[in-house]
Amino acid sequence: MPVLFEVQSSLAGYRVESEPGALAARAASMRDGVVIADDYFAGQLAALGVAAIGLPATEATKSLDALGDIIVQMRKAGANRGTHLWAVGGGAIQDVAAFVASIYMRGISWTYLPTTLLGMVDSCIGGKSSINVGQYKNIVGSFHTPTTVLIDATLTQTLSAEQRIAGLAEAAKICYCRGADVFAEYLGKAPSCKASTREFESIIALSLGAKKWFVETDEFDRAERLLLNLGHTFGHALEGASGYRISHGVAVGVGTLCALSLSAELSGQAPGGAAPSLERHLRELLGGMGTLPGILKAIDVDDTFERLTADKKHEAASYRFVTFDAAGRVQLIRLPKNNETRAAVVTALRRTMETLAR
Repeated sequence: MPVLFEVQSSLAGYRVESEPGALAARAASMRDGVVIADDYFAGQLAALGVAAIGLPATEATKSLDALGDIIVQMRKAGANRGTHLWAVGGGAIQDVAAFVASIYMRGISWTYLPTTLLGMVDSCIGGKSSINVGQYKNIVGSFHTPTTVLIDATLTQTLSAEQRIAGLAEAAKICYCRGADVFAEYLGKAPSCKASTREFESIIALSLGAKKWFVETDEFDRAERLLLNLGHTFGHALEGASGYRISHGVAVGVGTLCALSLSAELSGQAPGGAAPSLERHLRELLGGMGTLPGILKAIDVDDTFERLTADKKHEAASYRFVTFDAAGRVQLIRLPKNNETRAAVVTALRRTMETLAR
């Protein structure tokens, strides 16, 4: 199977491989380890003779409260320090598996097979896990790299339009953050939720190649990699305020539009450069999600702001946002925790949500 590339890491390097039909092809190897999968793919694996710990693909699954039972199930399955863990599913399953692999008997090896486009274009590399505690999203986690990431682009053809939109919104964000040339290459692939397997393969390779640079340059999220939080501060708040009716990738798409609006609100002019192209592309993508307007109309803006203030990326005296400068370049800024900032952020939220809800 072709190796797309290897990711260099101070923890442990790992391969990213492209393998059509990986789910069935790796069944024999999975039987020798322990598998955590979402409920749907746990059923698919059962038909292949693989017993998996099946979990709902929801935010509740990646909560600290739920992890104890998962660890108990692993122990009952006979997992020890030499056991290899397989993760099959989307972002929630990845977060659970990566975190559990990092703490089970002080750490075991693991492989990830993402089944969503969002997982394939973004979260599958980087080695991060993010776990919710109470009302606080992604407040705990760890860095624990897999040994291998297996990309099976044929699975994109099983996804809903919303799942494809979510993945493309993240891919657009990553490519934009990497630079105007990479974003232009992304747009040149005519990304849409109707793309073929081959077209998705090309988009996945480009997006992961862009993210690889951030991961290797700033492995532990201290500088350049923080720019990939574009859309996330708004997005996480919107996810929670919607009761998680908005999926993560879609929320990041809406959140990126909020960041564009906030940038204009703060500077008095819309960002230039490639920013208008990014905005057009995201609006076209999100326009394909027919349920989004109704969900946004039901969201309370003040509640969203309060959730936004709880984001772990903020500092004691200031909020941190990834915004756009006048030339359309992404930048990390700090805004004081005062009424002026609240007014600007609430305005950006309200304007974005109103235009998308029309």
